[in-house]
Amino acid sequence: MAAVLTEEDLKDKAIAYLKQAYDEDTVWMKVQDNGVEGESGTLHVECRVRIGGAESDWTKWFSFEGGAVTGMRWKAH
Repeated sequence: MAAVLTEEDLKDKAIAYLKQAYDEDTVWMKVQDNGVEGESGTLHVECRVRIGGAESDWTKWFSFEGGAVTGMRWKAH
């Protein structure tokens, strides 16, 4: 049986993905909609990230498959 991912687990995976893929440090992240069922689906968040000294606000949609982030869409504020 697959492990159940909590919303906090999903956020942690999204934050790690942003750091690894884009070198973004997450200042804050708030879940708007959790469409992940089991280990697959979409997590919709509002967040602020920092790169170097610059911070910016975003809406991001993280795609999950098998409990891992497989991609992301975003919209700047």
